[in-house]
Amino acid sequence: MESQGSAPTPPILRAVASSTRPLYQLLKAINFTNKVHVDVTEHGLRFAADHARVMQGVAHWSKSLFTTYTTNLPSAPNAGEDAEADDDPMFPTFQISLPALLETLQIFGAADAAARQAKADADPYRSNLRNYRPDAFSNHTLGMSGTCSLSYTREGEPFSIVLDEAGVSTTCNLTTYVPEAPDDIPFDIEDLSFKIITSARWLLDALTELAPTSPEKLTIVASRTEPYLRLTSSGGPLGSSSVDFAKGRDLLETFSVRGRWAQTFKFNIIKSASEAMRIASKVSMRGDGQGVLSMQFMVEVEGSGPSFLDFRFVPYAVCEDDGDDDREGEEEGDGTG
Repeated sequence: MESQGSAPTPPILRAVASSTRPLYQLLKAINFTNKVHVDVTEHGLRFAADHARVMQGVAHWSKSLFTTYTTNLPSAPNAGEDAEADDDPMFPTFQISLPALLETLQIFGAADAAARQAKADADPYRSNLRNYRPDAFSNHTLGMSGTCSLSYTREGEPFSIVLDEAGVSTTCNLTTYVPEAPDDIPFDIEDLSFKIITSARWLLDALTELAPTSPEKLTIVASRTEPYLRLTSSGGPLGSSSVDFAKGRDLLETFSVRGRWAQTFKFNIIKSASEAMRIASKVSMRGDGQGVLSMQFMVEVEGSGPSFLDFRFVPYAVCEDDGDDDREGEEEGDGTG
């Protein structure tokens, strides 16, 4: 019990940002679940979303996105003779409502993002490849007359967000829940079949070209010979179509293929990463020997360096083995009745 004159214990997390726009955009990219798993680390916040064990997305709020970022992480439990382990910090974890968090961030700075984007899209003097990125006249570049303060006092307490703008202060205390995060989708970095780095926008353009056929499936093929990288949509009422990526540094910045790799995914789960494709500058696509697809997106935020979004996707064959409830009709029933 603390003495009457002792100083209060500092909160686990206290951070201040001058703009919520990059925070909002990164979180919106994984907006395919109701609750998101949060890890508080000394390097930033990690938000992980999971959908039916066939897709996982992770957004990182690095400490560089904040003007102030301080943590008071609890130490690990006593590890006996292992003295070094005694000083290792424990990263607090909790779950939070993702829709509620996004709505809160929209109060400050991001509420008119859709209007700004619509104006940018309609501007004929801006390139289609650039009008999704911030420019010198964005609110974030010019600075905003306010602050967003985040705090997490201790485990079990709410995640507090205080928005100050033009002399008006708004406090939102979001309920935190006991973490129930599933295991990460396994991805064997030591067994890579291919690695390709290309423009995220070109990947988004490819999906946009394939979407009109209302496909159910997307097959991704990477090979050492032409067409090198091919995306094929199928299973829709309007037939199938393909988009090929030529091998060349202007299109495929990095191209490393061990052998032919071909896997089929639900089109909609790949499409769920379209927001990440929209705001990112580059994407690193990797496939392992088990068929799991990894996409890591680099999002450039002016003034704070790059931020990253990570996605993992499970192909159809593995989905069938797992017996997921949301399999498509063409797959065999699991017999559960």
